[in-house]
Amino acid sequence: MRGKSLKVKETIIEKALFLCAAGSVTAVALITLFIFSSGYSVLRSYGPLNFIFGMDWSPVNGEYGILPLIAGTLEVTAGALILGVPAGIGCAVFLAEMAKERWAKLLKSAIELLAGIPSVVYGFFGLAIIVPAIRDWLLPAVQKIDPDVPASGFSVLAGAFVLGIMILPTIVSMSENAIRAVPLEFREASLALGADRRETITKVLVPAAKSGIFSSVILAMGRAVGETMAVLLITGNVPKVPTGPLDPAATLTGTIAMEMSYAGPEHQSALFAIGIVLFILIVILNSIALAVMKRFGGAV
Repeated sequence: MRGKSLKVKETIIEKALFLCAAGSVTAVALITLFIFSSGYSVLRSYGPLNFIFGMDWSPVNGEYGILPLIAGTLEVTAGALILGVPAGIGCAVFLAEMAKERWAKLLKSAIELLAGIPSVVYGFFGLAIIVPAIRDWLLPAVQKIDPDVPASGFSVLAGAFVLGIMILPTIVSMSENAIRAVPLEFREASLALGADRRETITKVLVPAAKSGIFSSVILAMGRAVGETMAVLLITGNVPKVPTGPLDPAATLTGTIAMEMSYAGPEHQSALFAIGIVLFILIVILNSIALAVMKRFGGAV
């Protein structure tokens, strides 16, 4: 009787978990279907190649070229990864291998608090601190060399700096867990063979944990690509291909958020088409990152 009761409970739990998984997949499928059906009309009338590779984004004039938006998104994301990944991995190594346990817990809790701060607060921080710092300190020196550099401070660099801070909790938390998951025997064997602490970390622990580190970078990249409010406030929202880190830029998500409230039918369809491109772009970037992780990032 008891065995039969346990079997019934297991069956109920199994069905409930299946319904949760099916519901999640259905929700993703419905969202995807809605986005593609809403943006298809502009892609069909304007042409997918003209839409993706067009250089002019001017909905008032019926111009829907989003290459500047794609370039701005990729440059801000790349800048955030360049700034955030080394800092995040270095912090994870420090917390896992160097800091005392009490301080490690305290610092990790403080870093994880960053994940709970709303993105608009990061945007205001960038608007009040980062943008004026670039305008008042960095630009005067650069303009002596290149007078044509925009002097506003709203730039790819400002967006990359703020996004670099925003992705730190993801990288630090996952990378630290991956490093701590490396078996103790790896450390002991390395030290027994005469390696010092630095060599053990750089040549044994980090390579052994690279699968988890790659995963953290992939999630951080997804966060950076999809961020809206922070970059909307500090990148300048100029739909031109940025030629340097100090140029203003517009991103795919920022353009959608800024223009959806007043968009007409065709303009709104174009914004949904941007959502289609963003969806495909994230899939491509994640696929590339997963392929790299599969090629170079063996499991712990």
